Amino acid sequence: MKIISSCIFLLITVCSLQMTAQVQDSVLTKEEVISRALMNNYGIKIANNQVEIAENNQSILNSGYLPSLAGVAGANYDLNNRITEPENGEVLEQRGIENNSYNAAVNVNYTLFDGLGRFYNFKSLKEQYNLSQLEARETIENTMLQLLSIYYEIARLTENIQVLEETLEVSKERELRAEYQFDYGQSNNLAVLNARVDVNNDSVILIDTRQQLANSKRDLNVLLNREISAIDFAVDTTVNFLPELQVESFLSTAEANNVSLLQIERNITISEYDIKISRSRYLPSIGLNGSYGWNQNRSAATAFFPGSTTITDGLSAGVSLNWDIFDGGQTAVQVQNAKINYTNQELLREQIALEVKRDIANALNNFENKFYIYRIQEQNVSTNLDNFERSREEFSLGQITSIEFRQAQINLLNARTSLHLAKYDAKLAELQLLQLAGQLLNVEL
Repeated sequence: MKIISSCIFLLITVCSLQMTAQVQDSVLTKEEVISRALMNNYGIKIANNQVEIAENNQSILNSGYLPSLAGVAGANYDLNNRITEPENGEVLEQRGIENNSYNAAVNVNYTLFDGLGRFYNFKSLKEQYNLSQLEARETIENTMLQLLSIYYEIARLTENIQVLEETLEVSKERELRAEYQFDYGQSNNLAVLNARVDVNNDSVILIDTRQQLANSKRDLNVLLNREISAIDFAVDTTVNFLPELQVESFLSTAEANNVSLLQIERNITISEYDIKISRSRYLPSIGLNGSYGWNQNRSAATAFFPGSTTITDGLSAGVSLNWDIFDGGQTAVQVQNAKINYTNQELLREQIALEVKRDIANALNNFENKFYIYRIQEQNVSTNLDNFERSREEFSLGQITSIEFRQAQINLLNARTSLHLAKYDAKLAELQLLQLAGQLLNVEL
């Protein structure tokens, strides 16, 4: 029997270690979640594709600086009947007269000068590429914030389930104790019913929380582009806050790193180039052109001339000047509208700068309050835990009623769940502050 017991104990130990290893293997860390989102999230994929399009647009192939080369070729065939009636002579009738010609050419065109329009357009395309990178960064930041919000919600519900399971276990112990007391005549059936009601209530809350956890895991799977039903995983419930001095350092450089302010700066630069592009139409454009051509023409014989075949080939080159001295005022209107758009972008920069300052102030105040509440909730849990342990001892000694003990149990449950909520609320408030400071992608979470 001792050997069998030892074997059973060893088997249980091995199974426990395997289950622990499996649980550890199924834990999704924050780093892994972020890495998967960067590779699989649809919104991030679309944003990266937009950056790729902008990169193609700002290449030399789309600048207008390269010449154009075109090849042309053609063939003509004529089949005619001809009647020649001279004034003094015999009428000559010809049928099935064939004429054909062939031609081929290679044409080269190059814009030597276009009023600097393509020069500023090329610079504008590079700025649009920079802007697309900032837009992709904004998409990544928003996705990360949404991702971590769901991740921490899963962590909060996970910790709440642990607390609810402990609460349910205590309620079941109280129900069992009440049944024993009733069996031995030490209490009435009302105590058993009250304990059973509390067990049922705790069970319902636990089931509901587990359902919320499953739903949140599915939400996370959508963002990670994973199988929706793959919810057999856990998350890391560890939360670390950045040092206060580091946060202050980030806030001091927020105006230089905030993605909204960086985007408006790029838009202002693009608007400035748009003015110069519009002004380029006031200047003439000079173009160079060249071609190499080959032609063959075969004509049938007539009454007066024999048939012949003519072949020609050669090079040609030229310079062209095009200057719209007056285009009806269209260029003037474009320049005026470009200037107005530039002014609007500057006004928008001032507005966004003011809004960013407000948002940072609100986010900082929100984080400080959330973090303060989190510290208070830690003290509150310690106080309620001490009260619950004392109430548990007194209840076991019959010094307090089951209602009083239940109240201490509920107070501890509420304190612990409030602590979890305050902890993750404070972390999300810190993340929002880091996003406004432009440092969300630069810190270790």
